Amino acid sequence: MNKYEKLREKQQEEFNSFPFVWAFNKKQFAEGMEKLGLKETDTDKIYSIGGGGYIRKTDSDKLKEMCDRHAEEMKQAIAEDTTGDGFIFDMFNYELANHEYSYTGDITYTLECLGLTEEEVNADERLLHGLKKAIRKQRR
Repeated sequence: MNKYEKLREKQQEEFNSFPFVWAFNKKQFAEGMEKLGLKETDTDKIYSIGGGGYIRKTDSDKLKEMCDRHAEEMKQAIAEDTTGDGFIFDMFNYELANHEYSYTGDITYTLECLGLTEEEVNADERLLHGLKKAIRKQRR
């Protein structure tokens, strides 16, 4: 497992343990509210996060803090790769494969997934080097 995968896995485990509930019908909603320690009528105590997901309002700051920390961890891991041959390469290599670059030849979805633009990559020698290296590997 590469460095990027390790960070993603760690962050995903934390995300999965966050008290979200998902409901797509009334029964699931009632069960989800119970799981959150709420009554089905306590709709004033939850936020919809879209896609059928809900959290307790009291957990909203914790969710924001977790997401902000995850973004900072990713930013820090990128910053620590001074050449583009380590974490940055692992990141691009993983996401290019994940977004089927070898079939499409398109980096758009990879960059979107990583929250990067072509301009940002082109402006940072490390990012550009890591991306080019990963593209070469994906083409083999």
